[in-house]
Amino acid sequence: MVPASQVARLRNALPFWLSLSLVPLIVIAATNGGWTLILPPMGTWWLYSLLDAILGLNKENADLDTEDDDLFWYRLITMVWFPVQFCVIYGTIWYATGPGDAHLSVLEKIILFFDVGILSGTVGIVYSHELLHQKNRLERWLGDLLLATVLYSHFRTEHLLVHHPHVGTPRDAVTARYNEGFHRFFFRVLGECPASAWKAEKALLARVRRSPFHRRNPFWRYAGLQIAALALALAIGGWAGLGLFLFQALSAIWQLELTN
Repeated sequence: MVPASQVARLRNALPFWLSLSLVPLIVIAATNGGWTLILPPMGTWWLYSLLDAILGLNKENADLDTEDDDLFWYRLITMVWFPVQFCVIYGTIWYATGPGDAHLSVLEKIILFFDVGILSGTVGIVYSHELLHQKNRLERWLGDLLLATVLYSHFRTEHLLVHHPHVGTPRDAVTARYNEGFHRFFFRVLGECPASAWKAEKALLARVRRSPFHRRNPFWRYAGLQIAALALALAIGGWAGLGLFLFQALSAIWQLELTN
């Protein structure tokens, strides 16, 4: 029998497990097309906006002395998300370029992979952010794997080595400039962040007198994981599958940078 304390902890963490509801919504959208393609944004943007309006503002501060056992269910959802996201992305590529090719129009496929980008962006990148902050090596690797599926691996370096120490200053690319519109911000960030992350890793290696091309530079890992992600999309769905993969990655990044 499950202890009452564990049941209470699971109940408190259940709002975060609602993210899994996106999976059946994408399955329904992929297999039916048409109006059902609106279900994933309804189940994220609008549902959570509605819940915010109903439940109101939570004014409680986090308890910094919370025991690790009390965080089990919160951590678990972030740790299981990579296999979930992996199956959704590549399963949808397989379906859209195979069995679903007969009933999904080109426009429906584009919208469908925007929906997949909602999953990989509003959930996947957010969970990767939590994972890359952990000391556990497995969790950090899961964070890297999630970022590779949206081609944003440099986010780890940029976030930890640039954003955290320089947030709110011109040195932080993802701090919007005064009076900067979103689209100008978005395209600036796409160019500046990889270069900024590379510069940060280069400086870190220089402190121990190592070349920026040393094997300890995580950009080698970033490149390897992203090439593998692209190659798998190409192997499963051909050039169409690769294009759809790229579009979901762009959609995911677009949604992340909206939050910034």
